[in-house]
Amino acid sequence: MRRVLVTGMSGVGKSTVIERLAADGHTAVDLDDAEWSEWVDVEDDDGPSPEKAGQDWVWRADRVRELLARPIERPLFVSGCAANMGQFVPSFDAVVLLSAPKDVMVERLTTRTTNVYGKDPAEVARSLEFKDTVEPLLREVATVEIDTRAPVDEVVAVVVRSADAG
Repeated sequence: MRRVLVTGMSGVGKSTVIERLAADGHTAVDLDDAEWSEWVDVEDDDGPSPEKAGQDWVWRADRVRELLARPIERPLFVSGCAANMGQFVPSFDAVVLLSAPKDVMVERLTTRTTNVYGKDPAEVARSLEFKDTVEPLLREVATVEIDTRAPVDEVVAVVVRSADAG
């Protein structure tokens, strides 16, 4: 069975996709949830929130390592993006990069109701900066990229197909 990472910048639709996968009966885990991630102190101010200078939101390595080590009988879909995710990329059979133009990201960040991140203009600016600096790095490890301006059903279908590829 395959392990699929769904990643991308804030506001591209990771949470929407992982929620839809779960609703459709797939094994789906949102690593951006506090059960799987935590704020940690860092030496610089390069974290996702200018409101939390000197801190970064990272995956709880022990929990993620355990999740990925579990035997699976059906595909496992995991979503998230964190500074420490690189150590886990080799554990995935597919890496799906969700992307959207900056104006779409801004619209989604400022109007969403399921997450407070992005309500502060400084967080929106940080997300747009990450689109320029982090997204190209994610593109290098991605096995597929999906423009999330497409209807969510189409995006989810491509993500599911990525679990069947290879």
